[in-house]
Parts: sequence; C-alpha cells; structure tokens
Amino acid sequence: MKALVFTGPGVVEMRDVPEPEPGAGEVLVHVVASGICGSELHGVKSPGFRVPPLVMGHEFAGRTDDGRPVIVNPILSCGHCDLCAQGRRNVCRERRIVGVHTPGGFAERVAVPAGTLTPLPDGLDWTAAGVVEPVANAVHAWALAGAPEGAKVGIIGAGAIGLACLQVAMSGRAGSVEIADRADGRRAIARRLGADAAVPELTGEYDVVFDAVGAAGTHEQSLARVRPSGVAVWLGLAEATAGFDASDLVRGEKRVLGSFAYRDADFAAAVDLVGGWDLSWVDTFPLAEGAEVFTSLMNGRATPVKALLTP
Repeated sequence: MKALVFTGPGVVEMRDVPEPEPGAGEVLVHVVASGICGSELHGVKSPGFRVPPLVMGHEFAGRTDDGRPVIVNPILSCGHCDLCAQGRRNVCRERRIVGVHTPGGFAERVAVPAGTLTPLPDGLDWTAAGVVEPVANAVHAWALAGAPEGAKVGIIGAGAIGLACLQVAMSGRAGSVEIADRADGRRAIARRLGADAAVPELTGEYDVVFDAVGAAGTHEQSLARVRPSGVAVWLGLAEATAGFDASDLVRGEKRVLGSFAYRDADFAAAVDLVGGWDLSWVDTFPLAEGAEVFTSLMNGRATPVKALLTP
C-alpha cells in the first residue's frame, strides 16, 4: 500500500510499504482524512522524538473493514497506573502515540487498538472528523484554564491550534478573544471566525493567554501579557527554552500551565463541538501529493493553516 514515510532528517517520501496486519485487539482502519500537525513538521526537521523510518499521522479518521466511520484517538496508555485511574491517560508515564511510536495515518490503511476508535456521528463530515484531534487539544487547554466564562482571552499564534483555541473560547462564552499572528492571511481568518481583534502582537492585559506557538519569545510574551494572578497556558512545542521572567511570575502570582493533548472527555467534547464550526481554514490534498505538501509546509513555502491528506 502507499504511505508517506519519514525517512531521514528533513525528508518525507511516498513509498510502497507492507500492508498492516492487525494484532490481537486491533482493528484495520482505511484512512479517509489525516491531518499534518506542526509538531510533525518540527519533528522531521529536527529528529529526536520521532525516529525514522516512520509512517507518521496522529490526527486521522476513516472506516473499519466492516464500513463503520470512526475517528481515532491516538493516545495509547498503560490503563492501570495512578494517572490512568484519574483519567489522565495523556500524561501516563508509559504513554505512546499512534503515528509517533507506532505507524500512523499517513497511509491508505493502519492497524490500531479497538479502544482508540470513536464512532463518527451522523452528519459530521470528514473534514470535521480530521480536525477533532487538534480541537481536543484546545478543549483540554480551555478546561485547564478553568473554562472561565466572561474572561478576557489572548491567543498567540493563529495556526490550527490557535484557531481551535479561538473557537473553543468563543463556544465557552469568553468575554473577549484577541489573537496575535504575524501573517496577514491568518489574522484575516481569525477575524472572519469571530475574534474581537487579530493583531501582529498582543499588547493588552488578559485573564488567560494561550501560547499556541511555544517559542522562547512567545513564552515570554504570554507571561508579560497575562494579568497578576492570571494564567498562561502553553500548548506549543516549537522550542524547549522557557524564556520567561521568573521574577514577574512570582511577584504577579501568575501561573503557567503546560497543556499536552487531552483527556478522553475532551476528545468526546471536541467531537460534539466541531460539527458546527466554520472550517474553511482547512485544506485537503491527495495523499499522493503528501511529500510535496509536507515539505512545502515544513520549509515555509506553503500557507494552508491546516492540511488534510486523503488517500
């Protein structure tokens, strides 16, 4: 079968790979839509967490052999530790992720544990199904922030995660939502989706700031712009460097929360939310064009906010 394979630093290639053979408790999924994540672009450019050769893709949906439409929750956990017992599978110490530690959805077919499957609700199209996973990240971040109705919210980065945070905050009845991005086109999308302001850089003071970029400079900005006793929630993974003013953190009793992935309840909430959203910021490409699309995004030569590959 055809698959997009991460073969070495900065390189992805379309290849013929062996058909997946489902093991005990696994189900074969025929992929219909699989999203390219920013973490994959960074991971291919600077390998480490992901080890080639690897079929990536952790944001995907498809059909089972018997025709059932499903969305895949890619988090694999031990299921029996203290964190799993608390519903925190996303931070299980033995956590693995489909598309990172096992073959993923950048392929025509993939074998996954049956427990990863969520039925695709009637009326939810494949574009929405393909972005449930990133939306679940935003749902989780909003929950970590306290789901604060009436809050003044700032968001750094109008990529897929930033726009998902925008739409989740609006659904959660935030008082106002402002988003910052250097790209004119992305700011225009944010305004169209309902942002109260879309600017090159946040300049106000906010109850909550979501950093959907994760660079040292955006870490610093998130802390500088959150009010005393406010919270900055970091979702982005662009850089490992913290970059913030620890004295300001202490003197302002500010909080920084790391937000990784989502709980199962967040994933379910994302399925319920995304069907009613404007997803015109999502573009679809044939899997056969995957290497070109991925490489262009990785090197900054392409502008889709979110790209879905369709086998």
